[in-house]
Amino acid sequence: MLDQDNKKDEEAPKEEETPVAEEAPKEEETPVAEEAPKEEETPVAEEAKPVELGFDEFRPGDNITVNLKIIEGDRQRTQSFQGDVIKGRFIKDNPPSISSTFLVRRIASGVGVERIFPYFSPVIESVKLNRRGKVKQARIFYMRERSGKSARIKERRI
Repeated sequence: MLDQDNKKDEEAPKEEETPVAEEAPKEEETPVAEEAPKEEETPVAEEAKPVELGFDEFRPGDNITVNLKIIEGDRQRTQSFQGDVIKGRFIKDNPPSISSTFLVRRIASGVGVERIFPYFSPVIESVKLNRRGKVKQARIFYMRERSGKSARIKERRI
């Protein structure tokens, strides 16, 4: 009988200790849960800010000049690339995604040169619209095979 009484006494304190141990982690979890949503809200607010680009609006077929920052050693200069937009568009009301690009083609010394530019590249200083072109397709890759008069793009009236 004494053994049974000792077992009961031993079991009783164990039961009392268990709830105390459970209560302590619950208190610790509550502040951690409150801190986590604050961290999540901060990045969402930063992403919501739209990044404005100082470009002129352009579409495929338009003739544009892209001014680029070129750094050579300790010197910095501006280089311009003028040509027709083959792919991509920039409309201020509908900003492009971070990873999107546009393609510009020009003829240099009788050879066609195409260059792909990311919209959000830090190398681009500005994009100026020279002439609006009238084309019927969103991507005018057919211009690659054309030369001479057939490679001309009609001017779009506004």
